[in-house]
Amino acid sequence: MTYQTLEVETRDGIATVWMNRADAHNAFNEKLIEELTRAFESHGHDPAIRVMILAGRGKSFSAGADLEWMGRAARYSDEENRRDARKLSKMFTTIHRLPKPTIARVHGAALGGGVGLTAACDIAVASKGASFATTEVKFGMIPSVISPYVIAAVGQRQAHRYFLSAERFDAAEAHRIGLVHLLCEPEELDKRVATVAEALAANSPMAQSAAKELIFHVADRPIEDVLIEDTAQRIAKSRASAQAKEGIAAFLEKRKPRW
Repeated sequence: MTYQTLEVETRDGIATVWMNRADAHNAFNEKLIEELTRAFESHGHDPAIRVMILAGRGKSFSAGADLEWMGRAARYSDEENRRDARKLSKMFTTIHRLPKPTIARVHGAALGGGVGLTAACDIAVASKGASFATTEVKFGMIPSVISPYVIAAVGQRQAHRYFLSAERFDAAEAHRIGLVHLLCEPEELDKRVATVAEALAANSPMAQSAAKELIFHVADRPIEDVLIEDTAQRIAKSRASAQAKEGIAAFLEKRKPRW
């Protein structure tokens, strides 16, 4: 599969999707949106791929939306504008709902939609030199399609501050508020991402997919009888699965499981 705006590398069951509009700081336009969606759909459902990493070439992770593209969208008809916005929304949803683990490898600037991509991935590893901002209000817009993922990561209180101020914050602050899981020195970024990816690839793919679905189902719901019963049914189904039996057998036999 060939791309104009991406480079995809696969090795040992790990696919790294590199955004490759370095001259534009990996800002996304129609083509990058379409290709990111396609890359995550195709590689994300390939049983040979266990983990997906999202990264950016050049100086930045992603500067968010390409303003030339946004300017074109502003001149669309109402229906064309909505259709274009749905494609952007689908890109984030595809990454977030992927049935296998995803890692954001963040360096340089992650602005606007770049923050959304960071939050849409399951795990974010960032260089200490990275910086972040939800800049949309500077341009008379709102961080709408990224909001479900960013608010889930940082909470409403922090969203009130950064969505309204559009101020830039550093990697340490991104870590403090929950947007980023792990920080490292710039020269250690690839090694740290690889370590996380290898740990993820060692686990049951079926269980990981089911665990993601569990999180989506349980998050922000009250602990009531319906939810308690649902979680009981999920663990009953999980522990009776072939991969659970293999995982337990491998542990008892002191060998690696055959996933």
